[in-house]
Amino acid sequence: MTPTLPRLGLGTMGIDDPETIDAALDLGYRHLDTAQVYGNERVVGDGLAQSDVPREEVTVATKVWADSLAPEDVRRTTEESLDRLDLESVDLLYVHRPIETYDPETTLPAFDDLRADGLIDAVGLSNFAVDELETAREFLDAPIAAHQVEFHPLFQPEGVLEHAREHEYPIVAYSPLAGGRVRDIDEVVAVAEAHDTTPEAVAIAWLLAKEGVTTIPKASSRAHLEANLAAAELELDGEACERIDGLERTAELFPE
Repeated sequence: MTPTLPRLGLGTMGIDDPETIDAALDLGYRHLDTAQVYGNERVVGDGLAQSDVPREEVTVATKVWADSLAPEDVRRTTEESLDRLDLESVDLLYVHRPIETYDPETTLPAFDDLRADGLIDAVGLSNFAVDELETAREFLDAPIAAHQVEFHPLFQPEGVLEHAREHEYPIVAYSPLAGGRVRDIDEVVAVAEAHDTTPEAVAIAWLLAKEGVTTIPKASSRAHLEANLAAAELELDGEACERIDGLERTAELFPE
């Protein structure tokens, strides 16, 4: 079954303490996003295990890195991920990037096989261009459950939101705070001042005002975890959103 993603989840890249995961769950986060290449699946699993929140209430996502996308490596490394997470299955497994060992004709059927065998509930794609998404749809039996991409006031990959809406899957926006640069964007700062809030909150609210977009800001402190959750409740008017929409958005933080 394709998971329903909360509007706001927790990006865990760089998190190295299970207490952070436990705190996030305690505050109400129900989507944890990790990856093999982050090197912290065990941290995420430990935090989930020590939490009082039932496993079935949490969407857990991880990603197969680009050097492990040959079919035999997909299965082997996914089983290793499950071992580190201490889970029988994950809700969402992504192709992390369509590079290196990625071959849509062989990689994507391997993901379908994992789904058929109950090791994953749904297949996601990450960092795909529109033409790559179209090719993936040809070779993937499972529906695209989500497409995770860098998306913030300084960067929006061309055409991906339109493709997601057309084919009815969510965009999961990572690095929504542009690596902290949102506090230096005059237009975002002005909107924040007008709403008596922070530029970070505005960046999150701007994303969540877009139909079909969820986001996964990373936070380590309880204060930042709380602030990001609160930002999801901030409503921006059309004028504020248009002001940010008008920014040039070509400053990619994580190019291929």
